[in-house]
Amino acid sequence: MSRKPILDERPKGNSIRVLAHIFEFLSPYRVRVIAALVSLVVAAGAVLAIGQALRRVVDFGFSADSAVLDQYFLALLGIVALLAVATYGRYYCVSSLGERVVADIRRRVYEHIIGLSPEFYETTRTGEVLSRLTTDTTLIQSVVGSSASVALRNVLIFIGGSALLIVSSPKLTGLVFFIVLLVVLPIIFFGRRVRRLSRESQDRVADVGAFAGESLDAVRTVQAFGREGANRRRFGDVVESAYRTAVRQIKSRAMLTGIVILFVFGAVDIVLWIGARDVIAGVMTGGQLAAFVFYAVMVAGSVGSLSEVYGDLQRAAGATERLMELLATRSSIAAPTSPVDMPKPPRGAIHFENVTFCYPTRPDVKALNSFSLSVVPGERIALVGPSGAGKTTVFQLLLRFYDPVSGRVLLDDVDLRDACPEDVRGRIGLVPQDPVIFAEDVWANIRYGKPKATEDDVRAAATAAAAAEFVERLPDGFGTYLGERGAQLSGGQRQRISIARAILRNPTILLLDEATSALDAENERMVQQALETLMEGRTTIVIAHRLATVLKADRIIVMDAGNVVATGTHAELMAQDGLYARLAELQFDMPRNTVVAAQ
Repeated sequence: MSRKPILDERPKGNSIRVLAHIFEFLSPYRVRVIAALVSLVVAAGAVLAIGQALRRVVDFGFSADSAVLDQYFLALLGIVALLAVATYGRYYCVSSLGERVVADIRRRVYEHIIGLSPEFYETTRTGEVLSRLTTDTTLIQSVVGSSASVALRNVLIFIGGSALLIVSSPKLTGLVFFIVLLVVLPIIFFGRRVRRLSRESQDRVADVGAFAGESLDAVRTVQAFGREGANRRRFGDVVESAYRTAVRQIKSRAMLTGIVILFVFGAVDIVLWIGARDVIAGVMTGGQLAAFVFYAVMVAGSVGSLSEVYGDLQRAAGATERLMELLATRSSIAAPTSPVDMPKPPRGAIHFENVTFCYPTRPDVKALNSFSLSVVPGERIALVGPSGAGKTTVFQLLLRFYDPVSGRVLLDDVDLRDACPEDVRGRIGLVPQDPVIFAEDVWANIRYGKPKATEDDVRAAATAAAAAEFVERLPDGFGTYLGERGAQLSGGQRQRISIARAILRNPTILLLDEATSALDAENERMVQQALETLMEGRTTIVIAHRLATVLKADRIIVMDAGNVVATGTHAELMAQDGLYARLAELQFDMPRNTVVAAQ
């Protein structure tokens, strides 16, 4: 039974309290946070001071001489100038803080996911992870860099404005608070729905990215099988699903905003009506009414704005929850608390002791079953067997991408589970059957396993791998940008770059997954000669599909269903007329009764 994606197994919360995780990323920037808060308080105070200035202008400005009137308006202008300066400080500090925090979150998330074991990526789509790394962090940036400060500003205005409302007219203030209560209720009700739909919308956007990324990565296969139309239709379905979810979220937010606006401006109308009657009755002055209306609008507006911000906070809470899920995912492969140091100098001795292993996605199928194998330093081993025999699994366990279910894998007599994975992998050079070429130039691709190598070393490795000749013919030679997945190179050229990378790394142990499979006969001969030199004095394990490879092996290990079924030289195994002889007939195009000496 296949497992569900790891990220989908986690419980989903329903509170914006998850945003508290962001404080961890804010703590290194306390000075900037304090500066933003000071600017915020000054700006809110300036806004509230405008109401008092307005009251004095209405009550006293029109009855005084022009000089006094000028002073009142000059003071009002000064308050506005202070508000402008404080708003600039708030915007700059908060926005830059948002960008800084998001950059830190993205770095933290990438540093975490790049170290997760292959088990995680077996059960999680890369597009889903990329969506969390990009879209979700952008939502958090909007909160830290904008919505949070707007929310705090409106809270301050609400508190200060409410106090001044009470001073101006307790009767009208009671009416305003009653209406504010009516505004808060739909915020709570619709806010929960907005958050749920926000998370669902983000998941659907991740589906869009995952499907598009997968199909574009395999665009040649898609086109070769004429599946463009089917992919267009399926992508359209995924996009429409995301659209429908987004529309439901928008509808809820629009309903929330509409109700808030109705209550807010309805409250202003009622307050003006009652206040005007009190002015006529002499209960309050025109300036007091003007100030009260100003504060009522500010208080009601702050509540309305908080309803919008609450929706943003709900969306950011969903994004934060998804990112925290990602950061909470623990790798099944990790260095022990006190790792054992690998012996120096390295020898290259390998031991598999009764290893049983099942891939996480296929827990009922044993990829290796009580598998035992010992390789002495400098020995050259060829692994042969039908598809699914467990050959690649041997490589996966030796690189410690996985740990055995039972048994042990030892390198230079150290159990790999007791050592640091980076130390283990630092002694191994891998040349896969499907080489990986990065979207960089030739220098960077060959240097990938040894970043500090000199240009002369890189050229020597390329020459040894029969790659220098075609590299020099590229538009910019070794400085040529190779494109995503090495799009500018042929299959054989990509393989030779991969071999040059392994040669430059100069490892103790070589793992070759039929490294010459993509080469023509002439280049295969050249690369085989380079590999012969490279393999001298090194422990080498080769997954073999060609006769030339197995003939030169010290030992051939025949595998089937995760077990070793035969061991020997080519001649010995052919004479046994067993599984190896049948594979030789099929894979090497040899009559079964033909025995070719390995020497």
